[in-house]
Amino acid sequence: MLALNIRRLRAAYAWTQEDLAWQADMDRSFLAHVERAARNLSIDVIERLALALEVPVAELFRVPDVTPPRKRAPRH
Repeated sequence: MLALNIRRLRAAYAWTQEDLAWQADMDRSFLAHVERAARNLSIDVIERLALALEVPVAELFRVPDVTPPRKRAPRH
């Protein structure tokens, strides 16, 4: 969930991995591993990413709402 939310939030800013890595003071290749969930992250790294993305740390762990929209009956 963490990797998915980081990618989602980065995309919302229209940032590249390099942009976010710079904002969070980390190497781009490390961030690429983070977004593939190939790294275990320290609390410090999670906090730096949250600060760079301007969200509370909890937002990085939030399960996105995937409830499909309700279907409407067609009008006649």
